[in-house]
Amino acid sequence: MPIEMPDPVAGYFAAESVHDADSLARCFADDGTVRDEGHNVHGPAAIRQWNIDARDKYHHTVEPLEVREEAGRIIVIGRVTGDFPGSPIDLQHVFQLRGGKIASLEIR
Repeated sequence: MPIEMPDPVAGYFAAESVHDADSLARCFADDGTVRDEGHNVHGPAAIRQWNIDARDKYHHTVEPLEVREEAGRIIVIGRVTGDFPGSPIDLQHVFQLRGGKIASLEIR
């Protein structure tokens, strides 16, 4: 049974599943940010490149397992499998939305 998520979050994971960095970046607001591995990435162009670089480095897939809303944030637990120590690992993808787009994503 598919997990129900807000449209921008569902779009993010759909783009992730088919390795479409352009569509993934379009899910973000113009001033959107990603925090991953201790680094911040700002804006759709940089987010697109972040996704390409991560895919080239880790050859990863993400399978959403559960979603919940907490304090105005959408938290998706995703099983990340790829070329890295400890794979697979379940990570929190913490989204904040604004105006039908992703304003921020923190992966932890």
